[in-house]
Amino acid sequence: MNALSLLLTAAVMTQQPAASAARLADLSRLQALLAPSAAQLAGLSGQLAELSRLQTLQAPSALQAADLARLGAVQVELSAVQLAQADGLWDLDGQQDSAFSLWSAARRALNRGEYTNAANLFDDLTRRYAASRYAGDAHYWGAFSLYRVGDDPSLRRALTLLDTQKRRYPQARTTRDAATLRVRILTALARGGDQAAAQELSQAAQPAVPPSVGRDDGRNRPAGCPNADDDDDMRIQALNGLMQMDAANAVPILKRVLAKRDPCSAGLRRKAVFILSQKHGEDVENILLDVARNDPDREVRSQAVFWLSQVPSDRAVNMLDSILRTSTDEEIQKKAVFALSQQQNPRAGEILRAYVERPGVSTEVRADIIFQLGQRRGTENAAFLRGLYARLTDEDLKAKVIFSLSQQGGDENARWLMDIALNEREPIEMRKKALFWVGQSGNTSAASITALVGLYDRMQNTEMKETLIFVYSQRSEPEALDKLIDIVRHEQNKELRKKALFWVGQSHDPRAARLLEELINQ
Repeated sequence: MNALSLLLTAAVMTQQPAASAARLADLSRLQALLAPSAAQLAGLSGQLAELSRLQTLQAPSALQAADLARLGAVQVELSAVQLAQADGLWDLDGQQDSAFSLWSAARRALNRGEYTNAANLFDDLTRRYAASRYAGDAHYWGAFSLYRVGDDPSLRRALTLLDTQKRRYPQARTTRDAATLRVRILTALARGGDQAAAQELSQAAQPAVPPSVGRDDGRNRPAGCPNADDDDDMRIQALNGLMQMDAANAVPILKRVLAKRDPCSAGLRRKAVFILSQKHGEDVENILLDVARNDPDREVRSQAVFWLSQVPSDRAVNMLDSILRTSTDEEIQKKAVFALSQQQNPRAGEILRAYVERPGVSTEVRADIIFQLGQRRGTENAAFLRGLYARLTDEDLKAKVIFSLSQQGGDENARWLMDIALNEREPIEMRKKALFWVGQSGNTSAASITALVGLYDRMQNTEMKETLIFVYSQRSEPEALDKLIDIVRHEQNKELRKKALFWVGQSHDPRAARLLEELINQ
């Protein structure tokens, strides 16, 4: 075993020139004789396991401890050889690649976060062993280490390394990752005011339009055109880099991208609209307004309309009003509704309230407006919705109004909901919805548990009583459980009693347990 260990150690650590053909043959035969079989390795593992077991029974003697250490060293050494062979790092004569130790040291430094040291070690490897199998990837990892160092000289050296890798080692495994790293480095430089880096980012973001490509509706993209969701595309990565740049540097680049009108650039324009919306300045508003009105791609226009919600100006509100009134695209109308609902300008609410009653507006757009008005609490919107309910004929829209008013909260809205629930001239479904939502409103005066409990005995309609039983089951007040118990004991309708009993059985209140025991013992 000691001889095998020494031989393997010599094979691993030697960095002598390649042996002659005869020497290679001799070493190969010797290696074949000494190479451990699977059974030998299993035997070693068994001896280790046995020694470990004995170690737990009694303290090992000095001799046992030495044997255990030797066995462990051999096992580790054999594993290292096998791993090196499996990873292709072992030469035919059993010698390790001469760059391996330097590569390993550099990777260890990188893993420890010692970026300057790692960069120096990778640089040493690329200079001393330019023909080794590690040289191509060492350029990438050296550039990555310098990127993590982060100062301007390091960033510029990193770009040089990536250029060298691309020129001399195009088959390296990390070349695809290198494109992404380059964008990150350019972004860092541009953020520091480097105009050349900003210009390269801008150029990288430009789509290559095939000569045969014509205009389309944005649904069919020629092959090779970037997709806004494809983060592996270099152009999309370049645009993502603009997210980290200040508006002064980023907005002009985004403006140039959004000025394009060819179908192949639509994916870039979609991404550019989002990034632009995160910047601030008068130019941002002007560009978004232009894109919302004029971009040939429907999705790009739609995204621009949506992000106008972040532009708090009279001009944006007027543009959204115009889009809402003139667009024939329902999806864009919905985006305009949302954008207006996010504006704090009182005129935005006026526009929505007027538009919901405009002839020819689709049911879906009306429903969106009703929902958004319900999300903006205020007496004006609440009064409008209560009045709108009486003027609507579509039951789905009436149900939307009921829901929106329940979200507004307040005594006045709760009383209105209760009136709908009690109004026998209303459709039963509307009454049930109003009763359900008034039950969810909390302890306002109209929705207090006292009012709801008193309502059961006044109800004649079985469906309304079922809804009330469910409302009681969702309330936490003791009076709600008392009413359910009362229904179980006194309701004449068997089905209603069963429903009430089911919900009593879901309670952990001792009164519920007593009722169940009482019923069982009858």
